[in-house]
Amino acid sequence: MAESSEQDFNRSGLTVRRGRAWYTGQRAQRVSSRLVGVVGADCWSLDLSFNELSSLSALKDFPRLRELVLDNNDLKDLSTLPTMVGLSTLSLNNNKAKISDVDSALERIRQCCPQISYVSILGNPGCPDQLTYPNANDEEDYERYRVYAIHVLPVTLRFLDSRPVTNRERTLANNRGKFFKTVRFDGKSAKSVVPTKPQDVFDEINFHVKYTPLPISVRSPQDHKGAYGKCRYQYSGKNSEGNRFISNNDL
Repeated sequence: MAESSEQDFNRSGLTVRRGRAWYTGQRAQRVSSRLVGVVGADCWSLDLSFNELSSLSALKDFPRLRELVLDNNDLKDLSTLPTMVGLSTLSLNNNKAKISDVDSALERIRQCCPQISYVSILGNPGCPDQLTYPNANDEEDYERYRVYAIHVLPVTLRFLDSRPVTNRERTLANNRGKFFKTVRFDGKSAKSVVPTKPQDVFDEINFHVKYTPLPISVRSPQDHKGAYGKCRYQYSGKNSEGNRFISNNDL
């Protein structure tokens, strides 16, 4: 166990300054007990980005933690995230193992971080941002995700990803957020999951995405429908400004 702890911790890779700690790019597969021993008691900001973390259970030994950065690790879910009542900032961008079940991730954050004010999960397939899958997602997919995330996360949330939570988003989340399920992925293609909801509930975002004035069915050129008849009126071109641009050769 001691040898494993040595391998998981490189003291020269740790920077500590006034309660803030950076331990990045060390290929650590877990949060070492030696790291906890050095900075755990007094650390309020911890950056563990660009490692290979797949478990977060050791973070329970950071009782004063308020800021946590876990970008570019190997997390596939947040099942090992411990309860962190004082945490206000959580960044989980671009995890290599791909957090695909964003519903479970948001629920876990809600349960473990009751005072959270900033959350970012960009770059994971569970988050339908256009940077991850530009051909599979559009702005409307992301807007639906934001409304659903605001609905699930604590009311203390002020920023989601790179944007502040607006009053309109908060109102929409309170009224219809539970109907705005997020986009799920199979890793290669995206499929929007639209949950069932009462027929009398108007889905504003979905309306603007799917509405089209064009006919639903498409007919072939041979399958035409026309009508013949006599016209009572004859167009003479009077008072038509466009006729002044027509020459005799065009007739």
